[in-house]
Amino acid sequence: MIYREFKDKKLSALGMGCMRLPVIDGDDAKIDVEQTEQMVAYAMEHGINYYDTAWGYHGGNSETVMGDALAKYPRESFYMATKFPGYDLNNMDKVEEIFEEQLKKMKTDYFDFYLMHNVCELNIDEYLNEDHGIYAYLMKQKENGRIRHLGFSAHGSIEVMTRFLEKYAEGMEFCQIQLNYVDWTFQDAKGKVELCRKYGLPIWVMEPLRGGMLADKLPEEYAAKLKEIRADEAPHAMAFRFLQSLDDVVMTLSGMSNFDQMKENIAIYETDRPLDEAEMEKLTAVAADMLDKIVPCTACSYCVSHCPQELPIPHLIGLYNENKFTGGGFIAPMALAALPKEKRPKNCIGCRSCEAVCPQQIKISEVLADFAAGGK
Repeated sequence: MIYREFKDKKLSALGMGCMRLPVIDGDDAKIDVEQTEQMVAYAMEHGINYYDTAWGYHGGNSETVMGDALAKYPRESFYMATKFPGYDLNNMDKVEEIFEEQLKKMKTDYFDFYLMHNVCELNIDEYLNEDHGIYAYLMKQKENGRIRHLGFSAHGSIEVMTRFLEKYAEGMEFCQIQLNYVDWTFQDAKGKVELCRKYGLPIWVMEPLRGGMLADKLPEEYAAKLKEIRADEAPHAMAFRFLQSLDDVVMTLSGMSNFDQMKENIAIYETDRPLDEAEMEKLTAVAADMLDKIVPCTACSYCVSHCPQELPIPHLIGLYNENKFTGGGFIAPMALAALPKEKRPKNCIGCRSCEAVCPQQIKISEVLADFAAGGK
């Protein structure tokens, strides 16, 4: 296992993400405890020392199962991470209640790493609202040693992340973002990394394989192209090598849901093999080809000034692309829910005024109609 330095700690470069643990009969809330504990044992034996869970994972059961599994090992032999569930606005006034319950569920007196979870368009205003006391309470727990390192995770835009950091950067020590060779440009993860660098924050990576899209779900044509870059690497290994090539990345979290995935990923992280410049260019070209399959909006915003409904068309097309490329997921629905009802795709009246001024000649009305109908 390769390791990365973070302050006074030596972290395994690969961490065990606990959002996709093995389950029974396909029920996400029914974690296969025996198999999970076997996976934790294997991870421990092979050098993984970072375990990341959250309040809402597996219907609220991930923290409990991981707390039981990790309780079998000396507390100083691993690092435990969990998060405040700000993705649900009903939780905003419950930070103390939730934090205390999390300590009980995970059978610990402190968290090595704690995050303000999923900063995004839906919750940024509430996260910034000091009346909830979230930041103040978590900083207090940091001062008294019950949180050793405080950070945040974000699925929101750079604008949202900037607003968060302008207020709370002083207390943040790391940032967790969705980062992989596709989202480097698709979700402007590159820009997010640069923003974090500006604030001196190292990067924790989530969705390195984009929920399996860059692994077993990768179309054969792209798998073959990756083999042309490195014949001795599996396609999913190239996604991890990409991350090993980024100096800002300290921790890469993989939601391994079975033994085979864990063994394969740990084997990859036994060596540090970053991509060279030529390999990076080739991988970037593969990602660009994959993204050619989506609606080519450049966000010039000419359409907005010609929309009688004043819809945020470039933003909606961006969410449509996210939804199509991912085959669903939660990011697009979450961002749509943050918009006023009158600004959502269903309010397009099909007048095509926007299409008359679109430099990319996008059939915008058809895209929005498909989005409103739940098109994938």
